Formats: sequence, structure tokens, C-alpha cells
Amino acid sequence: MKQIFSLKWRSSRQPRKRRKFQYNAPLHIKHKFLGSHLSKELIKKYGKRSFPIRKGDTVKIQRGQYKGKSGKIEKVLLKETKVWVEGISLTKRDGSKSFYPIHPSNLLITELDLTDKKRKGSLERKNGTSIKKQSAEKLADKEKGN
Repeated sequence: MKQIFSLKWRSSRQPRKRRKFQYNAPLHIKHKFLGSHLSKELIKKYGKRSFPIRKGDTVKIQRGQYKGKSGKIEKVLLKETKVWVEGISLTKRDGSKSFYPIHPSNLLITELDLTDKKRKGSLERKNGTSIKKQSAEKLADKEKGN
């Protein structure tokens, strides 16, 4: 196997090659590894099943020793493909606390941080209509029903 990263590489059954691909991937591809599932409400609202995690999103932990706990994302470690969640920390022997890194695949996004216009646009791109138009259409449908 070559040491450098190759975009021509597609897939392999061998775990060592998959790990090597993820480890040697450039940052613009590692960003794709930060995708996490959306909650059922968000799936219905935006028509997408998963979305990349960002600082400020509220998430629920699905796997591991902190399963069921929620919190805001404090920091995203792109090179390590890990996330720090607010309130989730390990207590060291000396009493100090340190953040517990969690892989994004073990998280469920319950609330999105939509302060960025580009991020809003990428959510709207899937359905072809803007979020504001969708909510206006729902209100119009409710008024017709009454």
C-alpha cells in the first residue's frame, strides 16, 4: 500500500485499509466523516437524514457510557474526527476534569445551530424550497382545514 492518500481508492473489505483511508484523508474529506443523524422531528422538517456536526448544535449521545445524556457541542476536532460535548467529562485521579472525546456517529442531532447562512442554504437545497416557504405553506394548509 502507498503512503499517500489517493482519491481513486474506492473501498475495501480490509479494516486496515479503511482505517488508513480515514487516517490519511485530507481535511476536506475528513469533514464528511463528521456527519451525524438528525432527530425524527428534524428529518421531517428538513427532509434530510444526516448532517455535519458543528459547534453550537445540541446533541444526544446514543452509544457508550454517557448514553442518553444531552448537551451542546463545545469543540469539533476535525483531525481526530471527535467531538467534545458540554457537560460530558472524565474526572481524573487528581480531581481535575477533562473533556471526553466522542465520535460523531454515536450522536443524534436534536437542535441545529442555524446562525450561518451557508448552512441554512445547504438544508434548503435538498427540498428545493426555502424553510420560510415551507412554514408558510403549512400555515395556509391549516387555515384551509379550519
